[in-house]
Amino acid sequence: MHRERSIELLNKAVADELAAVHQYMYFHFHVDDQGFAPLAGLFKRTAIQEMGHVEALAERILFLKGDTSMIAAGNVEKIRDPIAMLAKAMHMEEGSAREYNQWALECSANADAASKQLFEKLINDEEGHFNNFEKQLENIKRFGPNYLALESFGGNGVKAEAAH
Repeated sequence: MHRERSIELLNKAVADELAAVHQYMYFHFHVDDQGFAPLAGLFKRTAIQEMGHVEALAERILFLKGDTSMIAAGNVEKIRDPIAMLAKAMHMEEGSAREYNQWALECSANADAASKQLFEKLINDEEGHFNNFEKQLENIKRFGPNYLALESFGGNGVKAEAAH
């Protein structure tokens, strides 16, 4: 096993996941401020899931006797339009899944089955995130720009639920 290469790939994934956490929390704050509680909740839940990915990656890195680099890849994009946010989120998730597929194959070729399996689990999660964002974007296109406002019409009950 090429332990150093696995650690390098896992740390690249940490940077990717941290960038996603920052971006999705930024989106969460802004769509919540716009009154779109269900979409805000989706971004917040996804950010929390991405934090779980960071934890799993860090645990694997430490098991391999490496050190976790906690530097996010890139800066938060200042996007305030919900449609543009969803498009950006889909792009991020699609890119992560593509990279994780490549890295899983590389870990397999380097006889690191556990890191390969971790990347495969992350791929499933990223594809699920993509699907959630895609459904929201399709609904906006299908029902028009007022879809988000209508979805949020439930008021404080939905917002309180999304906060948990």
